[in-house]
Amino acid sequence: MGVPDADGQGPPDGLPGLPPEWGRVVVPDDASALADEARQIRRELRHARQDTGRRTGPARLGLPALILLVSVLVTLAGLAAVTWPRTTRSGAPTVLPRSTTAPQPVGPLPALDLVGADDTPVPLRSLLPAMIILVDACTCAEQVGTAARAAPPGVTVVTVTEGRSAGPASVPGVRPLGDPAGGLRSYLHLSPHPGTAAALLVDRQGSLVRVVPELGPLSDYGADLARLSG
Repeated sequence: MGVPDADGQGPPDGLPGLPPEWGRVVVPDDASALADEARQIRRELRHARQDTGRRTGPARLGLPALILLVSVLVTLAGLAAVTWPRTTRSGAPTVLPRSTTAPQPVGPLPALDLVGADDTPVPLRSLLPAMIILVDACTCAEQVGTAARAAPPGVTVVTVTEGRSAGPASVPGVRPLGDPAGGLRSYLHLSPHPGTAAALLVDRQGSLVRVVPELGPLSDYGADLARLSG
């Protein structure tokens, strides 16, 4: 029920100042009479909130979904890098076809003075071109003899033993020398291995053409030995 306002305006029944399109508004004396309408309004508000949540759900989930996608891509990239086929490295050296061209120099021969059979100093570079065979781990007379017979004219075959003693000439035509300080092996980082002899092929300019870690058959180094006389 309604009453006029303080200035006597407004309808005698209904509420003052309300839009006319709302029609007649009646306020009951007992608020419990509005319980059904209150439940209806709460139900409509609850449905409205649920609809709003469904509409905004994808927007809220957009950033976490993007982060998850980036993490998956990074993981897949890492797995691809780990499992990608690559060249495997084995203990055996790569075998290359034998070249008929002159090999590139490995490095310069150090300017060492070794000791001859009479304990006189012998500049190693004065014997070039030369095939130098390190025989302190093995006299290897058979391999040394093969090298001496295959050496072209003008190429010196030298055997080197670590220590002050040059040792006897085990093969005719081969010059024995001693290396008191072990400077040759130290320079080349060649450790002695029992039963084997290493060899160095050096041209007349003092360039170390080839290092043969284990002196074997002539076919392994014969072509390079023949070029030393050029």
